[in-house]
Amino acid sequence: MNARTAPSSDATLPGHDRAALVASARKVIGIEARGIDELAPRIDGDFSKACQLILACPGRVVVSGMGKSGHIARKTAATLASTGTPSFFVHPGEASHGDIGMITPDDVVLLLSNSGETEEILTILPFLKRQGNALIAMTGSPKSTLARDADAHLDASVSNEACPLGLAPTASTTAALVLGDALAIALLEARGFTADDFARSHPAGALGRRLLKISDVMHTGDAIPSVRSDATLTEALMEMSRKGLGMTAIVDDTGVLQGVFTDGDLRRSLDDHAVDMRATSVSHAMSRHPKVIGPDKLAAEAAQLMETYKIHALLVVDVGHHVVGALNIHDLLRARVV
Repeated sequence: MNARTAPSSDATLPGHDRAALVASARKVIGIEARGIDELAPRIDGDFSKACQLILACPGRVVVSGMGKSGHIARKTAATLASTGTPSFFVHPGEASHGDIGMITPDDVVLLLSNSGETEEILTILPFLKRQGNALIAMTGSPKSTLARDADAHLDASVSNEACPLGLAPTASTTAALVLGDALAIALLEARGFTADDFARSHPAGALGRRLLKISDVMHTGDAIPSVRSDATLTEALMEMSRKGLGMTAIVDDTGVLQGVFTDGDLRRSLDDHAVDMRATSVSHAMSRHPKVIGPDKLAAEAAQLMETYKIHALLVVDVGHHVVGALNIHDLLRARVV
């Protein structure tokens, strides 16, 4: 075997045994879990004040942090933004070289620093205070400069790091991550943020597609294939061809659905050699009890309905059974619902 070939999965590294590796991993998880448990009693008036500052903010929440705290700050900003609180990340080092101009007086600034003494953060602190920004600090040191100068302090301190050297940010960054999530979800609930709101901010994601409504994908207005019940089969066929959905609604004078005429109904009519396409009313060949769906239903429900009944198109009706839309399987495919 080539000396450079990686050892097999069964190989044991020199000087190590599997039990020790497993024990080390479990120890890390235990330390970090305890760090999270320690957070709950510290969710107090300052946490509530931080939420109130953000809820009253006419601007955005600007989140900043350096190093590993910066990675947590980026994630916190992303979570806030996707759950109804406009937010973005600013690197503190770049902020002191011009990017601080991205922060307006209307913004709330959330600053992350485990020590509370991070130089890059403290450098921009006087500017933010002069500008009048509301400041929220998240630190592991309640007596630090950053904690003292903030309008609200979120205590993310832990008893010890999972790193045996006590140097690599591990339990402290996990605690900060959880505290950022707690802040985002408390704000989400306070705003009454819904699954529909979440879907609108995730249009390309699987969840966003799953939460699409029928009204988001259906054809409306002149794009709806529709003829009156006294129309001929020829007129119904022409309407189907113009609208390209493989069907047409049959409605009365007020737009109330009477039935549907589909490609299948057309084939059955053509099989009857006695039928005069130009003289026979479509009402004689239509399906009188078609499957329909409401505009407020999920698009995924339309896909399920089509699959269950082996159909390729649906009419959309309101509570009065007026036709307000139409869609087919291709519309669902384009929306990536199926």
